[in-house]
Amino acid sequence: MTAPTTVLVWITESTWPACVDAARERAPHDEVVLLHVSDDEVVAAAHDAYAGLLGRGGRPDRDPGGRLEALSGVAAADLLEAAAHRLGRPCELLDHHGRVEDEVVRAADGVDLLICARDGRIDRPGPHSLGRATRFVVDHARCPVLLVWPHGE
Repeated sequence: MTAPTTVLVWITESTWPACVDAARERAPHDEVVLLHVSDDEVVAAAHDAYAGLLGRGGRPDRDPGGRLEALSGVAAADLLEAAAHRLGRPCELLDHHGRVEDEVVRAADGVDLLICARDGRIDRPGPHSLGRATRFVVDHARCPVLLVWPHGE
């Protein structure tokens, strides 16, 4: 008897439907893990901008970094829930924080397949059809990678 196959699906705001559909079609009996990664640099930039503009006298309760972090968490949970619903079967949900490409490569370590989507311009096939993070993941993941074209939804 063979061990169950684990498929990691990288969920992003703009390409998740195509990735989930690919998992549904190409891995109908495998264990599926849906991964979303929140880039903490955005929250840090908002905090730093607030601190820089108002100096040390700014009120912590008005720091937009905390509000952005809360909103990011809600948005990630909603996105993962929508992806799980579209998948239509039990799956594991992971919400990581950090440098996106590093987190995806780390999460892909030990899985049997990573599904992700091109995130560049569809009308421009070639190297520019992959964004920086996706290019890094494709180059560094230690597992097979299924790269799909996003579809408009």
